Amino acid sequence: MVKQIAPIVLGTWSWGTGGFAGGNVVFGNHLDTADVKEVVAVAMEQGLNTFDTAFAYANGESERILGELVGQYDRSAIILSDKFTPGMRDDSKENPVEDMLEGSLNRLGTDYIDIYWIHNASDVERWTPFLAGLVTSGRVKRIGVSNHSLEQVKRVQEILKPTGVQISAVQNHFSLLYRNAMEDGLLDYCKENDIQFFSYMVLEQGALSGKYNSQNLMPADSNRGRTYNPLFPALADLLAELQRLATNYQVTPAQIATAWAIGRGTTPILGVTKVEQVLDAAKASQMTLSADEMVKLEDLALQAGVNTRGGWEGQA
Repeated sequence: MVKQIAPIVLGTWSWGTGGFAGGNVVFGNHLDTADVKEVVAVAMEQGLNTFDTAFAYANGESERILGELVGQYDRSAIILSDKFTPGMRDDSKENPVEDMLEGSLNRLGTDYIDIYWIHNASDVERWTPFLAGLVTSGRVKRIGVSNHSLEQVKRVQEILKPTGVQISAVQNHFSLLYRNAMEDGLLDYCKENDIQFFSYMVLEQGALSGKYNSQNLMPADSNRGRTYNPLFPALADLLAELQRLATNYQVTPAQIATAWAIGRGTTPILGVTKVEQVLDAAKASQMTLSADEMVKLEDLALQAGVNTRGGWEGQA
């Protein structure tokens, strides 16, 4: 039986410290198991049972924390999303993909991953063939690719076709400020080929959450602060419209930005560190914006003229 993915996935990128992509480096956070224990408990209460992580997030610390917290629940009630990151592979291993997966399984305390991804498109020809074996072994239930362009997704499908295994998920950066998947046709391709599109950075690491603006900046010593703080003057009109809609709907700006992503046919992945963020996510999953409201938000985002593509993304 295929498990039902929650309408919103909870991201754990900012959990744990260490490495080049730890929560301390990217977000200015220093979170461990006790800090997010209630976050997971409330998420499960709200029916948000799908969690996204990666070995790249703090060199496995995010996985460890998540594993410690979901271990108290029936495994059949949890959906785990994890990734193989090519840049962190161990080339001394015959099968670096399987090797990284085994480490992730150990840290998560499970014997299978519900969705396993190739984290980026650094070498589609080399890494894609390893995916089929993970599925046939039973250690992975679904496979997907992240940070791949439309052309790369099509190539992945071609490579896998002889094996009888196909990807059923794509996970890319997608937000009001970064709509590349709409512009290049990837989102339409996914809809036409029964591929679930997972959108990450929907809130642009908090820039669209309503918490930050020109007067209330992000931590200056974090990567996100260095990226977004200079953009807030240009985002003023968009942030004002998000707040206006939030007031009308009696929700938060973060919920409006998330509802927009859902309205475009995607499954958002929202990074969570606080209980209120989980409750926001639960409410956002039940919201529907009008077509006019969505278009106005997109127009204001376009007028802002900012580019938030991450340096890890293979395509502009």
